[in-house]
Amino acid sequence: MDQSYVKHTVENGVANITFYNPSHNALPGKLLSKLESEIKACGENDSVNVIVLQSGGDRTFCAGASFNELIVINDETEGLKFFSGFAKVINAMRACPKFIICKVQGKAVGGGVGIAAASDYCLATTFAAVKLSELSIGIGPFVIEPAVSRKIGVSAMSEMTINAESFFSAQWALEKGLFAKVVQTKTELDIEAKDLAEKLSTYNPEAVKAMKAVMWQNTEHWDQLLLERAKISGKLVLSDFTKSILSKYKV
Repeated sequence: MDQSYVKHTVENGVANITFYNPSHNALPGKLLSKLESEIKACGENDSVNVIVLQSGGDRTFCAGASFNELIVINDETEGLKFFSGFAKVINAMRACPKFIICKVQGKAVGGGVGIAAASDYCLATTFAAVKLSELSIGIGPFVIEPAVSRKIGVSAMSEMTINAESFFSAQWALEKGLFAKVVQTKTELDIEAKDLAEKLSTYNPEAVKAMKAVMWQNTEHWDQLLLERAKISGKLVLSDFTKSILSKYKV
């Protein structure tokens, strides 16, 4: 696989949405926009009862947003647009009336952790270590923080944020509540997700919709909140501190 994509299939009430980018599944703005659209489309599709969200490949689940796009941001407008990508994906997941199962087969960094946290049920393998690296380059996980804190609490989110250069194990993520279950292999992960999705697809869609609304109550303000957080990151990325760090990565 050498071509980026976001695609979905629907079978027996289960929509499988898959995203892929050769660069460790880091997501440029175009793919984030496509992912948002696919989630919304599946949420509005009456033939879909449950969504399984996954990335292609066997290694990294998602390395966050595209670093190549990050290092060329020149003004606050570009910064807001860049950091709004994950904000819109998380809000699409939050507002979707269908349960979203997330399959994390490998490492998740930054926005990848945000996607895992924004899912309704997250399954992972033992290789799914997680990291919030944003502070190490002079910004912070502002956009994804509400989703991460909602799932694992402010204390665990803070631990990850402060230890920005450290990976936390899949077992740690399981104990904190980010993952619902951890298995040994990707094959086991596929089986677990398939079995759960098929079971959920037989449930009353109206009951699922109502239950999801209850599970996500008091988050209606996130549409505005996450954009405000994107503005913070969009401004910080232009700071002399961050520009100095990012300049080391320019080719």
